[in-house]
Amino acid sequence: MEELLEQLLEDCRPYTQQGKVATYIPELANGDANDLGIYVLRSDGRHYQAGDYKKRFTIQSVVKPILLLLALMDNGEEYVRSRVGVEATGKPFDAINVTDQTLFSDHLNPMVNMGAIAMCTLIKGKDYEERFRRLLDLTRQLAGDQEIDLDQQVYLSEKRTGNKNRALAFLLKTYGMIEDDVEQVLDCYFKACSISVNSKDLAHIGFVLANRGKLPQTEERIFPSRYATYVNAILMTCGMYDGSGDFAVNVGVPAKSGVGGGIMAVVPTRMGIGIFSPGLDGKGNSLAGIKVLEELSKRMYLSIF
Repeated sequence: MEELLEQLLEDCRPYTQQGKVATYIPELANGDANDLGIYVLRSDGRHYQAGDYKKRFTIQSVVKPILLLLALMDNGEEYVRSRVGVEATGKPFDAINVTDQTLFSDHLNPMVNMGAIAMCTLIKGKDYEERFRRLLDLTRQLAGDQEIDLDQQVYLSEKRTGNKNRALAFLLKTYGMIEDDVEQVLDCYFKACSISVNSKDLAHIGFVLANRGKLPQTEERIFPSRYATYVNAILMTCGMYDGSGDFAVNVGVPAKSGVGGGIMAVVPTRMGIGIFSPGLDGKGNSLAGIKVLEELSKRMYLSIF
């Protein structure tokens, strides 16, 4: 297995030069486009890794399924479904839909920015600092890594330049879809996206979703099996932004990408996969990361279709 992973990285490494490191968040521009790493955790407890799997990066949008999980754990499926929809938008992750129609919860999706901002308001806590702390604790628990923490520099960079997300949040506020102070909600969201992880962490998080809510080895249940079904279904249709259809055809597993270069992939009942390569395609997904997953899926028959 490790030989296979090493071979896949070698074969796909040229794609790292075809992607572009995100620059709209200034701190992300410091990423090294040459980085490429993978970590695989299987249901039999075995784990395999290759490349820059230890390299830390910010989780960015890969935090969205964790936000959704915590919202479900705090409120239940019916309430979350009433506040944030599940349909694919077919638009970029930061799209602003300016129309003369009223914005409804069905228009939101938890895997794009507007829906994720709304989900921050569904997490329980006496203030947004406590809400973020609970999100961080859940991320550590799912990843089995107590060292996970906030990347302060990326957080401040996002907060300083995140005006499009401010526009999205104020649009939500305009239509009564968030009631709290916009800057406090955004502070939680910017911090959530700035959690520092590595490929191993993403593989462990993906494994818990593949294992229907149970941790590896101990089999301790963290959330109900139904929530894994809910999250995985949305990842399948929306997790790779407006490239989700192509990804479903070519890879065929639930996955979530982030502009930091991470991809978390879920192979139900079989494995969790974490990938890091910061060079992005035009849709904001890791270009080389997708190529690695395409080849791994073909070689190991991972597609659920």
